[in-house]
Amino acid sequence: MRIVFGLVLFAGIGIAGYAVSIAKDRFEQYQTALSQQQSAILPTTEVYVVNRQVRYGDVLRPQDVSLIRWPAGHVPFGAFTEEEQLFPEGGDLRTVLRVMERNEPVLVSKVTNPGEDAGVASRLEEGMRAIALTVNVVSGVSGFLRPGDHVDVYWTGQGRDGESITRLIKSSVEIIAIDQIADEDRNDPTIARTITVSAPPEEIATLTQAQASGSLTLALVGVGDNTLSDNVQSSTDALLGEVEVVVEEERPEICTVRNRRGSEVVLIQVPCTN
Repeated sequence: MRIVFGLVLFAGIGIAGYAVSIAKDRFEQYQTALSQQQSAILPTTEVYVVNRQVRYGDVLRPQDVSLIRWPAGHVPFGAFTEEEQLFPEGGDLRTVLRVMERNEPVLVSKVTNPGEDAGVASRLEEGMRAIALTVNVVSGVSGFLRPGDHVDVYWTGQGRDGESITRLIKSSVEIIAIDQIADEDRNDPTIARTITVSAPPEEIATLTQAQASGSLTLALVGVGDNTLSDNVQSSTDALLGEVEVVVEEERPEICTVRNRRGSEVVLIQVPCTN
């Protein structure tokens, strides 16, 4: 009986040692995996995001934003990381220029400067000016223009020789407002009476003179198309094609002499003497 008890005891000790060895190996594997995960964690920083959907024209208030952790190496350009940047001292608040969804970072390009509203002046870059152009359903691309689009501007009028011509005067001009609407997120077609475009001062003079001396037509530029169109011009003659000029050959002058033969009069051709 003692022999059996001894065998069972030795077997139990062996099984317990094996279990301890397995547990030790698993624990070491867990420690290794945990160490690898810790080494893979990216450094983060705090970024301000909106905690609700905000739309064009909304005033951005402190209760509309929250701080979240964001990978430090992938912070969006223009994001706010400090409260003093987003809400400077003085109490002036920013106005939203573009729709931002919940948990979307607040960017400089999507809000105005402190104290500014969402008017046209807030959309102008340094050195640029705004000018309103008169359009209709035809020249305004049937109402499918919206702020943020780019258009080529064509002028139709009389050339120096009085001939009717159409010429591309400005390429890829940015629209910053339709009538009195500067909201880029409007998708419904609007039959505009005026559009406001952004251009440097020297181009403002060209557009003003073109509008005063003829009619303007807009051609919508595709999204992401950064090419500038070359000088383009067409005229009535170019539209109709070349006109063939027919020159009639000169025919010699022919003289006749009447010769009466009885009751019959005969006309006889003779060389002209004069």
